[in-house]
Amino acid sequence: MKALFSVIRLDLSESFRSKWFLVYSALFILLVMAIFASGVADSRVMGFTGLTRLLLIFIQACNIVLPIFILITTVRTISKDRDNNIFEYMLSFPISLRTYYWGKVFGRLVVILTPLAAALVLVLIVGAIKGAGLPWRLMLLYTGLLVSAAIVFLGLGFLISTLVRSQEMALGIAFFIWLFLIAFIDIALIGFMIKQVIAEEVIFSVALLNPIQVFRVGAIALFDPVLSVIGPAAYHILEIFGRTGFIAYALLYPIALGAISLLLGYWFFKRKDLA
Repeated sequence: MKALFSVIRLDLSESFRSKWFLVYSALFILLVMAIFASGVADSRVMGFTGLTRLLLIFIQACNIVLPIFILITTVRTISKDRDNNIFEYMLSFPISLRTYYWGKVFGRLVVILTPLAAALVLVLIVGAIKGAGLPWRLMLLYTGLLVSAAIVFLGLGFLISTLVRSQEMALGIAFFIWLFLIAFIDIALIGFMIKQVIAEEVIFSVALLNPIQVFRVGAIALFDPVLSVIGPAAYHILEIFGRTGFIAYALLYPIALGAISLLLGYWFFKRKDLA
């Protein structure tokens, strides 16, 4: 256990000094400040008021920014150490491969969640100063969605990092996966399936396998119980899951997918030549 915490501490100290972490942190803080400065929290649109509307805008922004930031910064974790021949140095200490791998995972998870937690705390502080009502239940569920989204893309990032030896190749694959999930499945594939008059159950099933789409609809479900924003698809989702069931699915499915990816990454990591 001591060795695990040593790896986590080493990864945290390295990450907190990096430029990408400063950019990553500043992005979310400035985003919250910009939304407050725009006066969104003081307006009422379609029943959304105060911090509720601010959180709705913020979570939709996270849906775009969070996956690409996590993937780009995570896929280099293992491949970078391999390129820099750090494994030979690390393995000269009494540290097992399991300790090294999971220490990196937990350390990177803390690094990813820290700016998000700071942004949410800023929302609460400014909201309290403005005298706005604090939607604690929504905040807790929203935090759960962010954590589940972080875990799924963290898992995909580590899986890619263990499979690919080159950092450049890892970054390319990460960017392709992000484009595939956010553009191809949502626009190209779904549009093609609709044009081919494929059964709507198949279309909805494909869409709900996409963690980005699940995150998006789950976020909307927190604020809109009948999912009126997404149109006819709401009837299919609510009929199968119900609002509570879908929120649970949006929380648990990404975590399960991320855990599977992390376990597969560890399996490949143990069996590949680390030199």
